[in-house]
Amino acid sequence: MKPTLVILAAGMASRYGSMKQVDGFGPNGETIIEYSIYDAIKAGFGKISFIIREEFLDSFKAIFEPKLAGKVETDYIFQSYDLKPFGIDKTIERAKPWGTAHAVLSARNQVHEPFCVINADDYYGYDAFEKMAYFLNNEVADDKFSIIGYQVDRTLSEYGTVSRGVCEVDTDGNMVAINERLKVYFTKDGSVVYEENGVEMPLASNTPVSMNFWGFTPAVFKLTEPLFKDFVAANETNPKAEFFIPLIGDELIKSGQASFKVIPTSAKWFGVTYKEDKPIVQKSISELVKNGTYPEKLW
Repeated sequence: MKPTLVILAAGMASRYGSMKQVDGFGPNGETIIEYSIYDAIKAGFGKISFIIREEFLDSFKAIFEPKLAGKVETDYIFQSYDLKPFGIDKTIERAKPWGTAHAVLSARNQVHEPFCVINADDYYGYDAFEKMAYFLNNEVADDKFSIIGYQVDRTLSEYGTVSRGVCEVDTDGNMVAINERLKVYFTKDGSVVYEENGVEMPLASNTPVSMNFWGFTPAVFKLTEPLFKDFVAANETNPKAEFFIPLIGDELIKSGQASFKVIPTSAKWFGVTYKEDKPIVQKSISELVKNGTYPEKLW
């Protein structure tokens, strides 16, 4: 059974919900998400599952079905505010859903094979998809998951500080913890630091960081549901609280229920953190087209 690529796209309503499609980065207006799908198909993924808000189903289908028909199976998963499917008999008013781990949990009735999860608006590079496909086909188990570890210096913006989940890794290559560093940046001499309480702390340039690229089996759904119930109970009155995937990782490692292999990649990650990043992303994709990594017309 081929693995599935699950794309976290419920937060993309403002871009994909309008017909402006303002975020074209490729030579024919291709979005970043399309390069991830192209790489996933090439790496042997059998299905693309988009996690979206239900009201944007028609927009997504109009964009992706003509491009992907006959190339890969597609599926659409809805992330909503309804807590009843998770056994929580409450209505909690919120401006946005409950975060990335809640989005993954929303896939529990539709994903039945090993899968990986990525952000919709990040570029990850083919090397990462190839390595994740290998892991999902050969190594994954119900107590053995994974995360792609990007070198921190291959993930930074030239236009400001970024937050990064820094992976602590043991001698077997498994994650011990993820530490959120809120202000990570290049110094003038090109070294990488993070700021804590106004003090610059050094980070080795090859330190592995999480860019939200995770590998699982469907066993993760059963492991996650009780954690989500506890999270909702603890955060009923906090409308901004979000249930993130690293929280799952942390809990499952601490409780000994699962390990997470950190799969290193030297691929360059890029995304649009600041508006000034957009031309850089366009230039990066243009260079990848020129050097033959991608065809000029993706589909």
